Amino acid sequence: MADRTLVFIPAWNEEASLPAVIEDARANLPEADVLVIDDGSTDATAAVARAHGADVVSLGSNRGLKVGIAEGYRQALKRDYDYCGRLDADGQHLAEELARMLELVRSGECDVAIGSRFLPESGRDGERYKPAPERVFGTTLLRLLMRLRLGQPISDGTSGLYAVDRSALELLADDYICEAPEVEALVRITDAKLRLLEVPVHMRQREHGESSFRGKRAVGLVVTIGLTLFAAKAFKGHNQHKQRRELSRVLRRNRRRSTLW
Repeated sequence: MADRTLVFIPAWNEEASLPAVIEDARANLPEADVLVIDDGSTDATAAVARAHGADVVSLGSNRGLKVGIAEGYRQALKRDYDYCGRLDADGQHLAEELARMLELVRSGECDVAIGSRFLPESGRDGERYKPAPERVFGTTLLRLLMRLRLGQPISDGTSGLYAVDRSALELLADDYICEAPEVEALVRITDAKLRLLEVPVHMRQREHGESSFRGKRAVGLVVTIGLTLFAAKAFKGHNQHKQRRELSRVLRRNRRRSTLW
């Protein structure tokens, strides 16, 4: 059986931007199945996603990005996919970049590839992603904290553009406790000694919403991230172990089905 790939898109009230994101994914990743995690949208996000050929899992109420991310990886694990990618619903991420990252993972160069806006080779045709001035301080501090905790430099710790193999799925499917789930994911990946590769990519500028690294919110988020980086092991509680047991049961059932067929 050929290797199977799932691309998931966490979305909340993204009916306007979602059609282009799905079409981009289908054009550049024709071999992949596309899944939208609808985070309790009050608009037509779910209907629009289905109309454009995507599968949809609806969470019922707005539970936040960290829940949507965990659910995307959980669905990939439960459905027995070999590889998984994530795109954001706002159109910042280019599916052609994710396709390139997935090739690196499939070729065995790494277990996890993360798209970075801030490596020297990032950008395209002389055009580079330009962070807002108020974001620069938070990003610089975050890089320092991450280097101290992870033992390796990470240029874009809040990037949501991910490509992973099956060895990373169970780690990333656990519930997230931090409001910066991408940073918490990096802690899990490096603690598990998985092979992590930052890949220079081109991303579009943000068109909607605002950066997390802004004003008082930036200070609070950096403090939260700092606690996550240096105390993550202390927060592995009962629910996470229960989640792993449930996922392990699913994996065993899938293996039995494969043996039967």
